[in-house]
Amino acid sequence: MLQGIKIVEICGIGPGPFSAMHLADLGAEVIAVERDASGASRVNVLNRGKRSVIADLKSAVGRELVLHLIEDADALIEGMRPGVMERLGLGPQDCQARNPSLVYGRMTGWGQSGPLAKVAGHDNNYASLSGALFHNGASEAPPSSAFATLGDVGGGALYLTIGLLSGILNARATGKGAVVDAAIVDGSAHMLQLMLSTRNLGFMSDERGKNIHDSSPFYATYRCADGGFITLGSIEPQFYSLLLEKLGLQADSRFVWQWDRRFWKEQHQHFTELFSSRTRAHWCELLEGSDVCFAPVLAPSEAALHPHNTARGTWFERDGLLQTAVAPRFNGEVVQPASVPKTGEHTEQIMGILNSPARGSVWQSS
Repeated sequence: MLQGIKIVEICGIGPGPFSAMHLADLGAEVIAVERDASGASRVNVLNRGKRSVIADLKSAVGRELVLHLIEDADALIEGMRPGVMERLGLGPQDCQARNPSLVYGRMTGWGQSGPLAKVAGHDNNYASLSGALFHNGASEAPPSSAFATLGDVGGGALYLTIGLLSGILNARATGKGAVVDAAIVDGSAHMLQLMLSTRNLGFMSDERGKNIHDSSPFYATYRCADGGFITLGSIEPQFYSLLLEKLGLQADSRFVWQWDRRFWKEQHQHFTELFSSRTRAHWCELLEGSDVCFAPVLAPSEAALHPHNTARGTWFERDGLLQTAVAPRFNGEVVQPASVPKTGEHTEQIMGILNSPARGSVWQSS
């Protein structure tokens, strides 16, 4: 769907590479500029679909390579601390002087401005400051972070991607580029808007352990006899009634009043004991595929083998690397992502084109 869109990625860690991979998955042409040649034989699944070159950005040659590449590019992605790209002579003004329609994507945790802009941080720090981490986990335990998904991917990479595509659409209409300030602290805060909409309905508060997802017995995670876990999400009355029917509890007076919080603790304790009495496989056989709103908690290696995921082709293995399929899908088709290059695999090819007396377009050579 994104054929003809050209992206230069200044490689870093986490959300920037994920965003660039996502764009490549959807058809964009991506050249990844790697700054470290020490892993030249290494493969990184976040580089799938890209071409990889190695360049020292502190050198005149490396700087000129990037400036050559962005001449015909739609966007650049970088994830350094504020001011670093400017010191390298590759900041937005430098690059847009070479290509005025360039969309310059800046991926950071804290953003390009603010008191914390230049300090170090990671996914869990940004999500905690934005408010997104607060409600994760049970009330008696510290809030927990789902590794890299809540901040780096959800609040970071996906917001950078939509910012880039918005900027590219505008640039193609007006000829004018833009600078996209994609901060994880902003994106993960923006994701809370759906949760905030439930506050007026009385479902959420600023107290942990007093909300549907962290204290109700019908929207919870339970341990099974074999150490596995299952999740329930039986919020709507018809789903809750079906749950009680499946568990043989429809006549139990303790479960009549679903929304009476006075009974939640006792109900939760009963469910805890019940689910811990049988294996995860038992509960899957009883509840999976029904409208109870149920699913087992699967490790990635297990998820890759689940019948629903295999039917949809959600996971695959190539060259010994477990990977996830391209998302979203268009017209019901599963897009097959391109291969994962070795670090620097295309350096000689691209440098040869750029150094040729009759220099051609690197974007037409794959």
